[in-house]
This record gives sequence, structure tokens and C-alpha cells, in this order.
Amino acid sequence: MSIELHTWNTPNGRKISVALEEMGLPYKVIPVNIGKGEQMAPGFLEISPNNKIPAIVDPDGPGGKRISIFESGAILLYLGEKTGKFLPKPLAERIPVYEWLMWQLGGFGPMPGQVHHFIALEDEQDRAYGLKRYMAETRRLYGVLDRRLDGRDFVAGDLSVADFAILGWAWRHPRHKVDLADFPNVKRWYETLMARPATKRGMDAKLD
Repeated sequence: MSIELHTWNTPNGRKISVALEEMGLPYKVIPVNIGKGEQMAPGFLEISPNNKIPAIVDPDGPGGKRISIFESGAILLYLGEKTGKFLPKPLAERIPVYEWLMWQLGGFGPMPGQVHHFIALEDEQDRAYGLKRYMAETRRLYGVLDRRLDGRDFVAGDLSVADFAILGWAWRHPRHKVDLADFPNVKRWYETLMARPATKRGMDAKLD
């Protein structure tokens, strides 16, 4: 049975389509047009109480029972647990996956997201203030990631759900006004991931 992926063409949505492809799980996309406010529909609220995409419905959840999950980080951890892939079993190996997944959720997402917001503003004064503040923090976070990837292929040892989470936002680096050439380790990591056939399928999946 296919997992339902309720989503739209956003960085957070791409995290999940990439993970599903990499894990070899069958899924079907159910577009939620956030530009038209479809995320506020009562039916979507039942599976995503925060009215945010993405959310999934797994008809074959724990105990063979249907389950719905919202929040991209929770979805990635669930899928890793379900498949036993991209989420190490030993606790010591899981810790860096948790750390870098939380790093993405708490910073490398919210901060670039603010850049997206302020770039679109028409008021030049507000726009200039916002971009000065959030672009600086976004570049700082790229620097953190670049240092982490120095001498590493992936952020937490082997390829993991943390990489999928971060990739969803690194994919939007042109909108962040970030040249990956300024962060050579991130550039190498990004190009390595994007060359993977399953990751490419997840990035090319029609989500809208």
C-alpha cells in the first residue's frame, strides 16, 4: 500500500519525497496548494493540526494500523524507524543524526525562510533591514555546515535522514542568494547527493 504524501513544492516537502525515494517506499502525492490556502481545509487539519505541509498518511503503520504524521522532522524519523534505513541503530551513531536534524529544523530552514520572505517585500526599508539580518545568519549557518562537512561525506557519518532534511533547504540556495562556491564542502556534499538516482527522483517528483 502506498504512503500518502500531502505536500507542496517547498523545501520541507522535498525532504520527504527524497527520503521516500531513497528508502524505496511506494507513495502517492496529494498536492496541498498553500498558495490557495488548502492547508487550512478541515480534512487536512485532521492529519496536520498545525496546518502546515508536509504530512503523511501510512495505511500500514505500526501494528498494521493506519497512522498520520505531521512535521517533516517527525516524518523523517518515523520513516527511518519504519524501514531501518538512514537512521543508525546504535545510540552513539544516532546522536549526530539527531543533532544535525534538529540543527536544520531550528535554524537551517527558519533563517533562509526569512530571506525568502524579505526578498519578496516591496517596502525597500523593511526589505533592506530583513535581508541584512537574515542573510547574515543564513550565511553563518552555511559556514557551520561547511565546517562540519570538512573531511566528511555526510553530516552524521553515513548518509542519513539528517542529510535529506538539510538538502531540502540547500536546494534553495539560489533563493538564499548563496553561491555554493563560497562553501566548497557544502558544494561537494550537495552535488554528491543530487547525483544519486533516488535523490534525483525525489527532487524531480511532481509535488504541485
